[in-house]
Amino acid sequence: MKAVYISEFGDSYEHLELRDVPDPAGPEAGQAIIRVHAAGLNRADLLQARGLYPPPPGFSPNIPGLEFAGEIVSLGSSISGWNVGDRVFGITAGEAQAEFLSIDHRLLMKIPERLSYTEAAAIPEAFITAHDAIFTQGGLKEGETLLVHAVGSGVGLAALQLAKSRGAFVIGTSRTSAKLEKCRDLGLDAATAVENVADLASTVMEKTGGHGADVILDLVGAAYFQQNLMCLARKGRLLLVGLTSGSNAEFNLSLALQKRAKIIGTILRGRSVEEKAEATRLFAADMLPLIEDEKIKPNVDRVFAAADVSAAYSYVASNESFGKVVLDLSL
Repeated sequence: MKAVYISEFGDSYEHLELRDVPDPAGPEAGQAIIRVHAAGLNRADLLQARGLYPPPPGFSPNIPGLEFAGEIVSLGSSISGWNVGDRVFGITAGEAQAEFLSIDHRLLMKIPERLSYTEAAAIPEAFITAHDAIFTQGGLKEGETLLVHAVGSGVGLAALQLAKSRGAFVIGTSRTSAKLEKCRDLGLDAATAVENVADLASTVMEKTGGHGADVILDLVGAAYFQQNLMCLARKGRLLLVGLTSGSNAEFNLSLALQKRAKIIGTILRGRSVEEKAEATRLFAADMLPLIEDEKIKPNVDRVFAAADVSAAYSYVASNESFGKVVLDLSL
């Protein structure tokens, strides 16, 4: 089969290529073989290409990919509820950017009829990450305020739509005003263009009438940490997901104590199959009906042919995208 292959790890994405590699073995009991038609790109893929984010054991470090959309071509034993030919999508710990993928059937979701493969591939990683963070772990409720840093990113846009579907007030930050304007069309209640990080807390407190944010989804990292604590509401929940601005920050213990804050670090890739399956199940039950009714929509920025994988990765790295970049693997 053809697969995106990292021929050399480093800062350049010119070492990404389409290469013939062995088909996945199996399927073993409980596993399905998927013919992948499209795969979403994530910043984790960029880190893997640089040699900074190796996959868990059992997955090739040279074949990236955390989400896919395709059709079932073979099923192992001990599987019910799925058939060969079903259109499916989901998350995986790696190797999704290939013609065929072997995956535990518990990680599969049925693609809503109205969605194309490229649209479906833009959903799993971003939306399941956001759903698990703000609802399952953050406990966001109707009427509460959610602050999303990097709201124009894939996970940020997913969190915005999910939170609005539950009646939350959403504040979004971005370094690009144009992205914030686009977010308003998706229901963003208040926008903050970040020019000076030191002004973040005062701006958020002003926009919330001094209450602060009940839940913060931080996709940026260290640079915003102190400001997050300052603008967090009492009993607020801070979800740490991204580290694009670094991983080391000073921790104001007294402020965290005063606010009775919960600080939660979260990641999907390193979880067990059972944990990922539960996150998938909860998302599917809560949100697939809204996707089917077009109340929540995938956020596709651009679709690249698999042969143009180097350009696709470079585009994601440029920070110019608004939403998800998808690889078309219909080779």
